[in-house]
Amino acid sequence: MTFLGIDYQTWWFLLIGAVFTGYIILDGFDLGAGALHLFFVKEQSRRIVLNAIGPVWDGNEVWIVIGGGALFAGFPVVYATMLSAFYVPFMLFLLGIIFRAISIEFRSKEPMFWWRRMWDICYTCSSALIAFLLGLILGNVIEGINVGPDHVFHGSFLDFFNMYAILMGITTLALLMMHGAIYLVMKTEDRLYAKLTILVRDTTIFFVIMILLTSFYTLLYEPHMAKVIRSFPELFVIPVMMVLAIANITRQITKRKYIYAFVSSAVTISLLMILVAIELYPNMLLSSQSPANHLTIYNSSSSEKTLGIMLTFAAIGVPLVVGYTTFVFMTFKGKVKLDEMSY
Repeated sequence: MTFLGIDYQTWWFLLIGAVFTGYIILDGFDLGAGALHLFFVKEQSRRIVLNAIGPVWDGNEVWIVIGGGALFAGFPVVYATMLSAFYVPFMLFLLGIIFRAISIEFRSKEPMFWWRRMWDICYTCSSALIAFLLGLILGNVIEGINVGPDHVFHGSFLDFFNMYAILMGITTLALLMMHGAIYLVMKTEDRLYAKLTILVRDTTIFFVIMILLTSFYTLLYEPHMAKVIRSFPELFVIPVMMVLAIANITRQITKRKYIYAFVSSAVTISLLMILVAIELYPNMLLSSQSPANHLTIYNSSSSEKTLGIMLTFAAIGVPLVVGYTTFVFMTFKGKVKLDEMSY
């Protein structure tokens, strides 16, 4: 069955891609802010950067819950195979989410230096771990994992730490650190603002170096990730737009127009996800054993009736979440001011 000339499986592929992109853009900046937390030395600075993400960080995580639910509803075979294959990385991911949340909540409960120092370290490590794992999992999805014809993973945990996945993990961490630094600089003022302008510059340089290394590695050792663009040269406009978006980040930072730099950073994330989606489609999980074992949107989807019903729910639910997210950001816009209710 189709809707607007596009089959239901493709609609779900697009929906899941859009939801995970929204998650990386929204939760990405507070993960990046968390990874930078120990760069701030003064207690007041740490409280300000914590309160910059305070009203939004837990709402941002709703997007990954929606993404996981959509994956389960639309492609249960992919969901089952991925969760069993990436069992240890996903457990580490969950531990990171738990420790990050309790670090934010517990830190302000006691005034002792050692107490706050302990949760500061926990907060930074858990945020950086989540960002790295997102890239590590994406890198393995792109490269392919050891999935057999029974859709069961036959590899080991150490297989995930290949060169490409590690590069993707570090690049994702660099991207989110830059994204978070740009967000924080928009929420701060005075001396902290001045310090963040330096962090924005340094994290941007770090990201540019990593995206160049990862791009060269992809072209040399992952040629299947450029196959569709080689077949359809008009799609070359997407990587060109991504290069322009990255260039615009540095341009807007130089002019200190951070809102435009933040938008360009979000566009960069979106274009990266679009590039990956274009090259993977119609596959969702590649098998390193044989192309016959790839999980595609057609051999791993729910029934068309289920997809149609759930697509209706998604058409209602996703705009509601977008509206709620917009409302929260509009309510808490502006510079951070500390008070007795702050973290």
